[in-house]
Amino acid sequence: MAEQHNDAGGSELGRFLRARRTQITPAEVGLTAGPGLRRTPGLRREELATLAGVSIDYYTRLERGKETRPSPAVIDALGRALRLDEDEHEHLRSLAGRAARYAPEPPPPPSRTVRPHLKLLLQTMRPNPAYIVSRSMDLLACNPGGLALYAGMDDWPAKQRNLARYLFLHPTARGLFPDWENQIRGCVARLRAQAGTDPDAPDLTNLVGELLLKSPDFAKLWERYEVTGRKNARKTFRHPHVGTITLDVQSMHLEGTPGQRLAVYVAEPGTPDYDAMVLLDLATPHHAPQTAEERQR
Repeated sequence: MAEQHNDAGGSELGRFLRARRTQITPAEVGLTAGPGLRRTPGLRREELATLAGVSIDYYTRLERGKETRPSPAVIDALGRALRLDEDEHEHLRSLAGRAARYAPEPPPPPSRTVRPHLKLLLQTMRPNPAYIVSRSMDLLACNPGGLALYAGMDDWPAKQRNLARYLFLHPTARGLFPDWENQIRGCVARLRAQAGTDPDAPDLTNLVGELLLKSPDFAKLWERYEVTGRKNARKTFRHPHVGTITLDVQSMHLEGTPGQRLAVYVAEPGTPDYDAMVLLDLATPHHAPQTAEERQR
C-alpha cells in the first residue's frame, strides 16, 4: 500500500513538470530552437535537464515518477528553469515533498459546519456582501448580498451552490463577469493547487470530475497545471439588478475552521458602487440564508 502512495505522489510531480515544460518555448529561456519541425511543444526533456543542471536520465526518471526523492536544490533549479513564480515554485516543493513521503500526515476532512457566531458575523457585515466557502468553493453560508452578488445562484438548491460550479455551468456567469476568462483561469489554478497537495480528497475529486465532464473550458484549463496563490483583488460585476458594480474583495482563512474561508466585498461610502451594494442588499430577503446542511434536514 505504501508503494502505491509513493507512485501516486511521484506521478503527480511528473505530470506537473511535464505540463509546465510544454508551456515554455526555447526562446523564453535563451535557447535556439534549431532547424526542422519540433515534435515536442515547449522544451524538450534534455533542454530542461540542461537548464536545471541535471542529467537527462535523472530528469526523465523524475518526470515518469521513477525518481521520487529529488533534493531541494534540484527542485529549486527546476523551478527556476521553468520560470515558475513564487506560488508555483512552492507548489512544486509541496509535490516533491509528497512524492518523497516527507509531507506531514494529511489533515482530517474539513468540517462543513459553520459555527453560529460566524453566521452572526456575516449578518453584521451588511450591506457588504460576505460569504463563507469550503476549500472546494462550496458556499456554506452567506448574508443576503453575498448570495445576490452571484446573480442566479439562488436558483440552485443550497447543496449545489459552489463558486467554481457557478463560474463554469451557470448560464448567467459568463455575462456577469467582464473578465470571465481571467476568473475561470484563477479558479482552476486554485483548485489545481489544492488537488496537487491533497489529490485524494473526495470533495475536490467529485467537483473536478463533474466539471471535467460538463465543461470543455474547465477541461482545457485543468490540463495546463497552472497554480497560483490567493491574492487581494477587485472584481467588477455586470449585475442584472443593480448594473455594473466594482468592489474590492478581501479573503481570509477562518481560525479554528480548517478549510473554511471568509470573503467580504467592500466599496467606499458615498460612491455609486457603494449605493449599488446597498441596493443589492435591500433587494434580497432579510432573513439569514440557511447553510447546505440546514436545507437538507
